[in-house]
Amino acid sequence: QLQLVESGGGLVQPGGSLRLSCAASGFTLDYYAIGWFRQAPGKEREGVSCISSVGGSTRYADSVKGRFTISRDNAKNTVYLQMDSLKPEDTAVYYCAAMQTGLLRLCVLSGNYVYWGQGTQVTISS
Repeated sequence: QLQLVESGGGLVQPGGSLRLSCAASGFTLDYYAIGWFRQAPGKEREGVSCISSVGGSTRYADSVKGRFTISRDNAKNTVYLQMDSLKPEDTAVYYCAAMQTGLLRLCVLSGNYVYWGQGTQVTISS
């Protein structure tokens, strides 16, 4: 069964940090770009960051640039999202998703992401 599983969410105070993980099972992430998305209550889903299948090309939403860092460890079949200097407006359910791109050295924050995880809640509050 092809599956993405997110973990690492939780409740932290403003200014704190979290590292989200996105682990794949049933398939290898080697030929997939991975994106992180989030959805807050009453808001549309927002693309947060993505990383290409090869070459380490990344993109970030303006709202998280300089605070979030995406990375991948293909040996562990896992992608990470390091989130620092967290703000209350970062509160949302965070999802990872996979887009089959072959060996393309770029990624996009929209498009045909075909596999999605179930999401992990991130709450920033004092």
